[in-house]
Amino acid sequence: MIDRLIEFSLRNRFIIVALSVALGGWGFWAMRATPIDAIPDLSDNQVIAFTDWVGHSPQEVEDQVTYPLTVNLQGLAGVRVVRSQSAFGFSMIYVVFEDDVDLYFARSRVLERMNLLASKLPAGVTPVLGPDATGVGHVFWYTVESATHSLRELRSLQDWFVKYQLNAVPGVAEVASVGGHVQQYQIDIDPNRLRLYNLSLGAVVEAVRRSNANVGGNVLDSNGAWLIVRGVGLIQSVEDVKKVVIGASNGVPVYVEQIADVKLGNAFRVASLVKGSREAVGGVVVARTGTNTKEVIDAVKARITQIEAGLPPGVKIVPFYDRSDLIEQAVDTLRSSLIEEIVLVTLAHIVFLMHFRSILIVTIPLPLAVLASFLGMYYAGLSSNIMSLAGIAIAIGVLVDAGIVVTENAFRFIEQRGIDTKDRRMVLQTVLESTRLVGRPVFFSMAIILLAFVPVFALTGQEGKLFHPLAFTKTFAVLAATVISVTLVPVLCSLLLGGKMHREEDNPVMRVLRRLYRPVLEGALAHRVLTIVVALALFAGALLAGRTIGSEFMPALNEGDLMFMPIADPSISIEQNTHIAARQNAILEKFSEVAWAVAKVARADTSTDPAPLNMTETVVHLRPRSEWRDGMTVDKL
Repeated sequence: MIDRLIEFSLRNRFIIVALSVALGGWGFWAMRATPIDAIPDLSDNQVIAFTDWVGHSPQEVEDQVTYPLTVNLQGLAGVRVVRSQSAFGFSMIYVVFEDDVDLYFARSRVLERMNLLASKLPAGVTPVLGPDATGVGHVFWYTVESATHSLRELRSLQDWFVKYQLNAVPGVAEVASVGGHVQQYQIDIDPNRLRLYNLSLGAVVEAVRRSNANVGGNVLDSNGAWLIVRGVGLIQSVEDVKKVVIGASNGVPVYVEQIADVKLGNAFRVASLVKGSREAVGGVVVARTGTNTKEVIDAVKARITQIEAGLPPGVKIVPFYDRSDLIEQAVDTLRSSLIEEIVLVTLAHIVFLMHFRSILIVTIPLPLAVLASFLGMYYAGLSSNIMSLAGIAIAIGVLVDAGIVVTENAFRFIEQRGIDTKDRRMVLQTVLESTRLVGRPVFFSMAIILLAFVPVFALTGQEGKLFHPLAFTKTFAVLAATVISVTLVPVLCSLLLGGKMHREEDNPVMRVLRRLYRPVLEGALAHRVLTIVVALALFAGALLAGRTIGSEFMPALNEGDLMFMPIADPSISIEQNTHIAARQNAILEKFSEVAWAVAKVARADTSTDPAPLNMTETVVHLRPRSEWRDGMTVDKL
């Protein structure tokens, strides 16, 4: 079959070249369309059910909210396990489905079951679905800053303007606010005045609730026109609250301002954000599962540029975590590896073959095989990330092997037979014979390389999610290179091999290498037992050395920033933890290598962030390496 494929390719060279060009174009399109992210998503196929119950202890939340939801969500189709977390004021339930269950089917099943369970929960408690995203979807963090606005004003601006503008960006599942103070109308009731007017606390609450609404009065037909009748009562200011009527005394209305002090205040908070040594207001952009992270981040940046013109004077949006930097580094690494490999292949051919045209024969299939691997990634639903791109980078060294073997064998056939390269029919026939000779060994040697990665496909769980992209992309690349080596490479040989063909004896480098290699080979053949013993000893030594090497799930990922996560005592207050974070940042910023530090105390306002009150996540942004002290490394820092 391989011989027939080789013969077909050489008999139909135009078709093979045209198909190769089409494959390259198709692969380039797939490369641009493939979602890009920094790392594979190792999280489970899960749906989050979040329930807010402000002011209640973790035990109450567990008994009355978490437990009823957990036991009833376990029976859903496709559910593997249900995990839960109860904390002060909220409950989070993770319904983990099998990996082959569609996420939106799972979300619909969970939502359906939660609606049925609403009557079993305390009054006023309503569980909601988390966004269609995971914890690794936190791709962009920013602060809303101003030297002339208070934290309360900045938080209002974030909650009612910036958040909704960014949430409308395609691919964004949620924008969560964190830090600052949420504005509240606070009514501090004087019990003595309340008793003086013979009113109850419940009457005040109900009066304010009823007054905070607009009502419709249908229309008034006047002079042939309809005038809409409205009762406007929605509270817009402190004065509106003060003028709410809560009762009457001796026929005289009693207003809120007569029994209470009304003012703007800050709502009770369970999280904060500290930039440097001062509190700040910020947001977290959560990317939707399966989207192109790089495109989402770029779209968010573009939207920020648009909305900044509409912000109050002096207010600006400043990013402090941007995953696109890491993504660009991963892409640059692949680009550098590809360029370096092409340069090395070119130099090797110049040195060993001393024939320029043959360089093109082995370098052209290299980017074509890479593009073909992106085509496989796109239709397999894989994203471009560090692991999948690493599979291509690892395979780059193998991709040129088959092409080199086919090219050099054709080169030797032409040179040893003394073929006149101007006679293209003889060149074509010689290339056919030489490729047939090595085509089958090349094909099966590449197949053996592919079989070496079969055990990786047997991995399951997080290990499988981490290493499957690497195995898939290397398989796609090697498979493409194998097919190209017995189709396009012979065609290129028949078209490009020509001109002066140097004999191996005329190459000084080859003469030196043969002079060095011949005595080594003769010595090994003359002392076969000793050679085998030395090989076995080296193998045993490698096994022993392998047992002493440490192991870890995945290597450390240098994103250019540091993450510092101190854990305080569980009973710490939010104010005390915020104070500690400010002091911590001030100390960190004294290091000359640190540009700034931003600390998030507790959880952002999203169900994808389960951080407890005593946890602080600090992003330490480092200056460029050129500005570091001599001898300083990341580990030392």
